[in-house]
Amino acid sequence: MTKKHHTTEDFDFQSPDDETNPGDSPTDLVSATTQVEIKIEKIADRQRQISAKIHIPQPVERIWQVLTDYESLVDFIPNLAKSRLLAHPNGGIRLEQIGSQRLLNINFCARVVLDLEECFPKAINFCMVEGDFKGFSGSWNLEPYYLGECMGTNLCYTIKVWPKLTMPVAIIENRLSKDLQSNLLAIHQRVEELAGRRL
Repeated sequence: MTKKHHTTEDFDFQSPDDETNPGDSPTDLVSATTQVEIKIEKIADRQRQISAKIHIPQPVERIWQVLTDYESLVDFIPNLAKSRLLAHPNGGIRLEQIGSQRLLNINFCARVVLDLEECFPKAINFCMVEGDFKGFSGSWNLEPYYLGECMGTNLCYTIKVWPKLTMPVAIIENRLSKDLQSNLLAIHQRVEELAGRRL
């Protein structure tokens, strides 16, 4: 199943009934002209793979800089309450993230501790080592493209999620598909802002 979206929604586990003000979104400047393609695949009864893809007219290196500034993600990813690096027993990259949201009129927080592997400049792979899901893993994939003399980046974010039995899988699937869209639009906006500061 493939869906194409042109508008933004709030990041993380938010009920579709929650009210938002379009003017409050940090991605308003890019949402009107930017397309995010969402693909949902059913791996098993309660396991899903969700992918989101966006074209960003900036070099791979600039997108990489934004993605790997892990502790600054809370500055522009909506409803990401915490993103902090932890000590890794083997000297790798370990990141704790907490998303805070209202789901069905209940305050909902999801916490994950991820081990990350950076493969510059093509991919960032991650896998949950602790958290509120039975399984959570995925990757960022960056692929350069050229339009005349201008270089851009095809950015793809893929997650495999296995919710616990206490989490309704249909709601999680619907929410995460919107979250990935908002996530990529927020990254696009951040990259453009940083590029503008360099001019």
